[in-house]
Amino acid sequence: MKLHFQIVRLKLKETFSISYGSYSHRDALVVSLTKHNKTGYGECTAIDYYGIDLNAFILKLESIQSLLEKREIIYPTEFYLFLESLNLHFFLCSALDCAYWDLFGKLEKKNFLELNSISYNKLPESSITISIDPIENQIDKIKKSNWNNFKVKCNHFNELELNSLLCLDKNIALDANCSFSIDDCKLIENNKLSSQFTYIEQPLEVNSFTNLNANKYPNWMADEDCQNETSILGLKHHYSTLNLKLVKLGGLTPALQFVKEAKANNFKIMIGCMTESTIGISAGAVLTPYADFVDLDGANLISNDIANGNFIDNGKVFLSEKPGLGISLK
Repeated sequence: MKLHFQIVRLKLKETFSISYGSYSHRDALVVSLTKHNKTGYGECTAIDYYGIDLNAFILKLESIQSLLEKREIIYPTEFYLFLESLNLHFFLCSALDCAYWDLFGKLEKKNFLELNSISYNKLPESSITISIDPIENQIDKIKKSNWNNFKVKCNHFNELELNSLLCLDKNIALDANCSFSIDDCKLIENNKLSSQFTYIEQPLEVNSFTNLNANKYPNWMADEDCQNETSILGLKHHYSTLNLKLVKLGGLTPALQFVKEAKANNFKIMIGCMTESTIGISAGAVLTPYADFVDLDGANLISNDIANGNFIDNGKVFLSEKPGLGISLK
């Protein structure tokens, strides 16, 4: 098995603003694993909030390359035990795990759903993210869009602005990225109108979630508060929905276990993403049969996508029938 890796710059179609800052691009590390002329692909992006240093990831890959390339082809869940032994950052582990699932499926001539006996009748539609902007600009973007579901970024609480979003007769969710106060959340919890939002994501600073009540009007969704499977139990009674992002969990292998644990504890699940190419989106998309909500618009936000595979078109999720994760480079 041969390992290859490179850093690419993904350019955003427009400046993307959230409560943590504004961005015109995202750098991504693309890894590939090749065996018998078949290549699997994985990806992780540099996210400031998580302190991601892609150059440090490159050094780590160089240090483990010989060990990794000596590995025989085994089932992905067994390969993941090897990855865990390498003490990798979960973002990097995710990229390698997804690349291996893609490679393994291509070698076996089966796609991820076939390998895991996953079936579905209809997939939820994805939202498109509306980044921070004056409310009139956000409303204008929503009105002009062909998508049906929208996730509106917030960096403060303004009741009048939120009410104006509800007047649009659209499927609107909010993503506060930790920008609401406890008092803001109490007002939201006691306002019947808040139940009209599809969900309200990560309203408070991390580890402040005990101030939230899942039995009130809003559908509170955990993002930064939900980093892995071990955090699930503590979120009960405070959140109703969990945002599953592969890079937070360390890849598809732990994500499968995360889904089981979340469902066993009566949580709803959203399959989310970072700003990433179709490589990362293709990996997340194979979990959409498990999802109550989908937010996989990352590749739709960039102007220089580098891959083909599973994709989102005006919110509709299209899963490739090709082996593995269906990924190929352009």
